[in-house]
Amino acid sequence: MSRICRRLSYVFVGLSLALALSAGTWAEQPISPKAQQRLEREVRHELIMLPFYGVFDHLAFQVSGYDVVLTGQVTRPTLRSDAEQVVKRVEGVEQVTNNVEVLPLSPHDDRIRRAVYRAIYSETALQRYALQAVPPIHIIVNGGHVTLEGVVSNAAEMHLANMQAQQVAGVFSVTRSCFKTWYKPLILL
Repeated sequence: MSRICRRLSYVFVGLSLALALSAGTWAEQPISPKAQQRLEREVRHELIMLPFYGVFDHLAFQVSGYDVVLTGQVTRPTLRSDAEQVVKRVEGVEQVTNNVEVLPLSPHDDRIRRAVYRAIYSETALQRYALQAVPPIHIIVNGGHVTLEGVVSNAAEMHLANMQAQQVAGVFSVTRSCFKTWYKPLILL
């Protein structure tokens, strides 16, 4: 009886090893460009739909195969964890690396955020961007240093937003990180 059990255990070990090897080769298959685009679109949609994601937060991501790396800066620690949770639930995502930075609490930075928001979005040429649920120009403030993230229609609007932010009292520096222009309307799906 012990020989039969031993032989059966060898068979089960062999079958489980074969299944593990075949599963490993499936996981290593590259993602098709169409599937990658779908995955990027769904991850972007989930991040934009976060309830507390606003103009003072910036979330970015990179999709590599079935893995997603989150980056950016947020003002609330819960937004960082919420972003990771919603991306994990996207069909096809296998692993999420969360490199999102939580900005420190600072009344001085909060005052600068509000003042820069008013300076940028009260400018006549930029007012149309304020009408969106999440305006496309994100204002990140860390220790009095302002970083503008997002997209605008042309280079003149990009420079105008930069000048408006520089005029706010208490701002030490203004940088444009990933601040781009587009030449046709952006359609959100």
